[in-house]
Amino acid sequence: MNKVLIVDAELITPYGLGAELCWQGLLGGESALAETDRFDTAAFNSKWAGIVPGLSYHEGQSLVLQMLEKVLGNHSIPADAKLMLATLNGEMDCVEESVLHGRGEPHACCMTELLRSAQKLCGVADEGAVVSSACASSTVALGLAASAIRKGEYDCAVVVSCDGVTEFLYSGFSSLMALDSNAARPFDAKHNGLTIGEAAGYVVLMSEARAQREGCTSTGELAGWGMSNDANHMTGPLRDGSGLARSIEIALKVAGIGEGQVDFIAAHGTGTVYNDDMEMAAFHSVFSSPRPTYSVKGGIGHTMGAAGLVEAVLALKTFETGWVPPSVAVQVPEEQANGWVRGDAVEIAANYALSTNAGFGGVNASLVLKKGGAQ
Repeated sequence: MNKVLIVDAELITPYGLGAELCWQGLLGGESALAETDRFDTAAFNSKWAGIVPGLSYHEGQSLVLQMLEKVLGNHSIPADAKLMLATLNGEMDCVEESVLHGRGEPHACCMTELLRSAQKLCGVADEGAVVSSACASSTVALGLAASAIRKGEYDCAVVVSCDGVTEFLYSGFSSLMALDSNAARPFDAKHNGLTIGEAAGYVVLMSEARAQREGCTSTGELAGWGMSNDANHMTGPLRDGSGLARSIEIALKVAGIGEGQVDFIAAHGTGTVYNDDMEMAAFHSVFSSPRPTYSVKGGIGHTMGAAGLVEAVLALKTFETGWVPPSVAVQVPEEQANGWVRGDAVEIAANYALSTNAGFGGVNASLVLKKGGAQ
């Protein structure tokens, strides 16, 4: 069996450029969420967002392309790597520019154009593919790439993901009454909605054989992946969590481990009542006892299609440091999360992590990450 190793990864988040910056912010319980002036929020039921510093809005280049240039600028991707681009909305701010302000052509902002830009920035020959599976996009992309490597279809892949905070996206979630009027508090007893954030990043996956041949250092292994669709509702999950639970069980089976071997959980944890309750129901159904569980969205917001990749990269930091970060903004966990979620960091010796995501349309996706060198 081909092991799938993570040999390189990087992020840009509302904390700034670098996974380490994001990790230190989360570990310290600091939030990067704030009231935004990127666009007029008067008509919406929130003013809060997770904004990446230094980006220009409606001034030529799209938000996601600006982020990709920053995060990919000083990194070398193997030229023969297969490319997957995972995003929910792509360059939606450019579409806004065209439709609302008559600047540019909307077709110039289609996903294939962004894919070509990502290809150039990565310096790869592969024309690539776009994966857009709502808020589980990058989790699905990582699973698809890892599956192909394990099957021997290719030996190296780069998964790139990005989504920005645009007025279009903000208005959509506001119309669903899904935004918290303050900063999001995932799994807190007073959780009442999500906060939209933005991020971009990449992960390079490689077969163990190639990594050994090229002397690449691994930061961890992508050991298992699972996907399901509960087809419950356009915007709402099955309340009992059975759809997400199926994806977790598949991921554990692919990884060849039992539920008792999972040491901590990097949860989707959006802050909405429906998501948080559904997710905890899934965890209760799969696991025989509580595990340290956290959401990064109280710190950076919900980064849409990029959320899963962000969570996977940060989960590797727990293997490296021996700490599970707090769920930022949690003061008193909701009843189902009691004993699982905490508002402070937890020291741990971890070999396996579970990362979960869910999205509109009923999509669910889960990853099992393994510490490098763990048995």
